[in-house]
Amino acid sequence: MTQPETTGWGTTRRAVVSAAGAAGLAVALTACGKDDGGSGDSQSAGSAQESAGAGESGAGGDASAGGGGMELAKTSQIPEGGGMVFKNHKVVVTQPSAGQFKAFSSICTHQGCSVGDVSDGTINCPCHQSKFDISDGSPKGGPATKALPGAKITVEGTSIKMV
Repeated sequence: MTQPETTGWGTTRRAVVSAAGAAGLAVALTACGKDDGGSGDSQSAGSAQESAGAGESGAGGDASAGGGGMELAKTSQIPEGGGMVFKNHKVVVTQPSAGQFKAFSSICTHQGCSVGDVSDGTINCPCHQSKFDISDGSPKGGPATKALPGAKITVEGTSIKMV
């Protein structure tokens, strides 16, 4: 019986190669279909994007008053006809018309990527260019065929809060 080749430190070459392959796979899987960890802000023309979080009452319904929760943004930060992505909380908040706030999951229904921005009346996924309507989360373009699920928020005065 022959001895396995070692690296000089008592570790077999096969163990080293296996560990390197596993580490590479972990990096690839982490990068594919995930957001940037919500550690930074990203801006897009016609939209405001932040890393924070959100929610909403019902599946894309209007936010209700009262209820408490963590503040995500001020109502003035969500542009009319646009929205804001809260990457840390995996939610996007939109304002389809003046004073009407909606919230949806920020995870694309196509392959699980994080949506990147809100512009021109749609929530946009950078991975495969799926687009979702800001008023109801329904797919408007790209390969996604399912709407973004609604999330829960409340509006208390000028504060938009997670429920």
